[in-house]
Amino acid sequence: MANLITLGRLILLFVVVAIAYQPSSTFQLINVPLLIVVFVADAIDGYVARRLNEASVLGAMFDIASDRIVEYTLWIIFADLDLVPIWVPLIFVFRGTIVDTIRSGHVRAEGESPFAMMRSTIGKWLVGGTFMRIFYAVIKAVAFCWLALIQPLATITPEFWVEWSLVLVGVSKVLVYLAVGLCLVRGLPVIIELVYAGRPVKGKTL
Repeated sequence: MANLITLGRLILLFVVVAIAYQPSSTFQLINVPLLIVVFVADAIDGYVARRLNEASVLGAMFDIASDRIVEYTLWIIFADLDLVPIWVPLIFVFRGTIVDTIRSGHVRAEGESPFAMMRSTIGKWLVGGTFMRIFYAVIKAVAFCWLALIQPLATITPEFWVEWSLVLVGVSKVLVYLAVGLCLVRGLPVIIELVYAGRPVKGKTL
């Protein structure tokens, strides 16, 4: 059941993409509640997996992969629609690739959870802490929903857009830049931990 929910998220994602590329109209506003369903389903599939005792390595990998697909697809789509600069999705893709590679290598070498490689207190809080993980997810979700909301406004409410465009675009920039900042701040400890772990210990031979 949990994997079906995850699969449903991906199907719904492509519905969102298809709607985003339709001619601007009020109908495109439906992408906002659709995106909310996509993000809420991410929490539901994990809950269902634990509740029904369906947790598995395959399910966990599928969930992580779907998270990356959803995130990267939305950033790329909004960049293609000129709602965010092209460097924004590039940062998320580069950071995600580097961090996921480091984590997967750690899991294979140590047999631990990806978050277990964090040794420092600040690293554990930034990367593995419940508050930061939820806060980061919420900021990205709000940013995506806001971008979906303002996409058709210039066409469907031109007068409102002319009057409020600076504010609306300003809010989108704050949300996007905050998401980028959190992305980099939460990725940095993973790289630092890798570099620190790779240093030879004085007096010992590796």
